[in-house]
Amino acid sequence: MKTAFLNLQKINARFESQFQKVFKDFLDSGYYILGNQVKEFEKAFADYCGTKHCIGVANGLEALRLILESYKVLGKLKDGDEVIVAANTYIATILAIKQAGLTPVLAEAEAETYGFDITKLKQVLTPKTKAIMPVHLYGQITNMDHVNAFAQENNLLVIEDAAQAHGARFKVQNSRLKNAGNLGDAAGFSFYPTKNLGALGDGGAVTTNDDEVADVVKMLRNYGAKTKYVNDLPGFNSRLDELQAALLSIKLEQLDADNKRRREIATTYLTQLSNPKVILPVAPEVDAHVFHLFVVRTDNRDEFQKYLTENDIGTLIHYPIPPHRQKAFSEWNQLTFPVTEKIHNTVISLPMSPVMTTDEVERVIEVVNRY
Repeated sequence: MKTAFLNLQKINARFESQFQKVFKDFLDSGYYILGNQVKEFEKAFADYCGTKHCIGVANGLEALRLILESYKVLGKLKDGDEVIVAANTYIATILAIKQAGLTPVLAEAEAETYGFDITKLKQVLTPKTKAIMPVHLYGQITNMDHVNAFAQENNLLVIEDAAQAHGARFKVQNSRLKNAGNLGDAAGFSFYPTKNLGALGDGGAVTTNDDEVADVVKMLRNYGAKTKYVNDLPGFNSRLDELQAALLSIKLEQLDADNKRRREIATTYLTQLSNPKVILPVAPEVDAHVFHLFVVRTDNRDEFQKYLTENDIGTLIHYPIPPHRQKAFSEWNQLTFPVTEKIHNTVISLPMSPVMTTDEVERVIEVVNRY
């Protein structure tokens, strides 16, 4: 039995009849850019995250960049200001900071959760530090109590990279649960097709409770205009597609159920995978992880991946090269982040999706335990 790493066709086939209807409605409407479908999705996703505002944009990178650009317009950031970000993240997080004219400052990762090593944040703090960007990597929320306390102590903006954390919930200061996207000053989401809430193309969104940020992001995404052909700001073309918004509205209704299934699979993995050569992720608090990916570590990754491939188990590596070792960031190539580098050299992602069958999950466990 072949177990795919991720079967997008099977995931989206569940919505085919709804997709066909909404496409016909979209086609018949004759309104294809920033119409009612975008407005309806923005309202639904803001309500889901518990925020006042959601602004649909072109993709997750643009979501983060437009947040930063909005703070520059509002005078809270300026070119060259520093933004602390985890060294262990996808390159898009760092590109957003650089493209906004700001300076990314890498903080060492923590080996068990793959997020910030909270104890190392003070080491990278300087008078130029004006913001911190926690990354909810693989679907697990960073400890936002610690991040927000650090930010408040040092007067920093908190911008969540929630690109992989749709529906993850964090218990704030041991009280009520709040959703990713509602845990800082603003947040950026990606709706890339493989995400827990994935479009059938690119898409992204900004969520925030700040009226001024929301107003500026709305202008920046659409050439800097609030009124057609009246441009108040030198903006961008970064709009969520009307059709993708309609498809996302349909899939949003299934998101909590899909995340529940992901957690069930992850719990089965965590309790039944028992190979000492394979290091499992740390079991999170309830609801704090939506398992966009189920990432394990092993010292002989190439051998392990080859073995899984030979046994018809699909895998991917998230991610093989850390940002500071990428050719695109040659100015950082001499930096050393031992924990981050070990993570990138040893991680491998096992199959994880809400449409995996019990037989497929058991097959993965059997093959991994036999390695």
